[in-house]
Amino acid sequence: MSGTSTLPAPRRFAWMLSPYALPLHALRILAKCALPLIIWFSLGRLVRWSLLLLAATISHGSWYQVRLVLVMFLFTLVVMTSLATTVGMLYVVREALVETQARRAGGEAKESLLNALNRTALVFAGIYMTWGFVADDAREFADIDLMRQPDRIFIDAGTGQDSGVMVGLVSLDPKVSLGTMIVAYAVKWYFGRRHEAGEGRFSGMLATFGELAFAFYGLNAVAAAVGARSDWIGDRSAVAAWHDLTARAEESVPGWKPASEWLGGVWPHVIEALAIPLAWLTVGILVYGAYAEDTRTTIRGTRLEQAAAHLERTHDWTRRTLIKLSDGWTARWIPLLNSLRLTARGGAPLFGLFALCYVGLHIGGDYLTRAGRYLTVSEEPYMWFVTGEPIVFVTDLVVTLVTMCLIAATFDIAATRHRLTGGTAEPDPPSPSS
Repeated sequence: MSGTSTLPAPRRFAWMLSPYALPLHALRILAKCALPLIIWFSLGRLVRWSLLLLAATISHGSWYQVRLVLVMFLFTLVVMTSLATTVGMLYVVREALVETQARRAGGEAKESLLNALNRTALVFAGIYMTWGFVADDAREFADIDLMRQPDRIFIDAGTGQDSGVMVGLVSLDPKVSLGTMIVAYAVKWYFGRRHEAGEGRFSGMLATFGELAFAFYGLNAVAAAVGARSDWIGDRSAVAAWHDLTARAEESVPGWKPASEWLGGVWPHVIEALAIPLAWLTVGILVYGAYAEDTRTTIRGTRLEQAAAHLERTHDWTRRTLIKLSDGWTARWIPLLNSLRLTARGGAPLFGLFALCYVGLHIGGDYLTRAGRYLTVSEEPYMWFVTGEPIVFVTDLVVTLVTMCLIAATFDIAATRHRLTGGTAEPDPPSPSS
């Protein structure tokens, strides 16, 4: 018996070699893990909603700036709750994956949820901030704050007062923001170093908390600085020259203006249809531990790997400087490149079908919300206050559960195809009698 005999036989899992089995595989995972997924989603939403309501409540009253510091702290916890919920939902379905069963048969020990959280936290924070997912949390905070006292915005408009409704995340004084930024950066730096050294059970999550808090507190200070200097920036020669260049291009280059307008209209759809699904797939791959967290994984097996090895043998200070300079780019794009590379091993149709299912699922979620609102129309005034949130909850529940299963199924098919058809361990050849 060969050393790979513990892996699942190719014939038994032949259907896994087809990327077109993705929808069926996702539904299989959903049927098997529906209850724990519903529990994780419901608990996550309850904690997230409670934190947002608490933050909106605290954002009004005496000691206003102190309150706003606490509001931003709670908002950071909201994002951390999204991290824990997403990782938890992906974690509970891992035992339903064929690839996980193969790893168990190969002697791999079961990983704890805490380890998965630590490994995923920092990259999740970069993706969450870079691709604008945090904007949904900010909008929900503003909505909850408005719903607590919906008449205040009209009273403020009539009396000229400012009650601070819906602005609790953007009213922090720049000096206070600067002070809290320093504290958050210290937390980020200390626990980030411990995480890199593999020390501390919670170092990855605490470093992520510092990273997010540093970004959120810094937004207020940066916004104030940009607002004060916007006119100055607009008058700088480089900016003025760029605007002049684009204006001349529109006049002299045939088709420049319609092409730029077309690209401006199409690009957001490209991001929604390709980059966003790939970003969530990145989180799934991180949870399942498919690759290491460093940049060497992306270039492994390519000619660039030799250059990286040579770089490590050169002056240590130079190497550290290059790592620091590329850190921002690394946090945003390397994980997506890793995901695309792993998914490409499963074939281009696999990622194409995953993106198609992702987009179709979210479009279907919009129609499901509309249908729910249509079916709950009532002659009673303001009934939508009662029915609106349950409809949104059910829609988000369905869309999120199926999305998590799609991510898990995509990883499973890609990893299984790579292992059975060309991975590090070749499957056993079929016997002559078969």
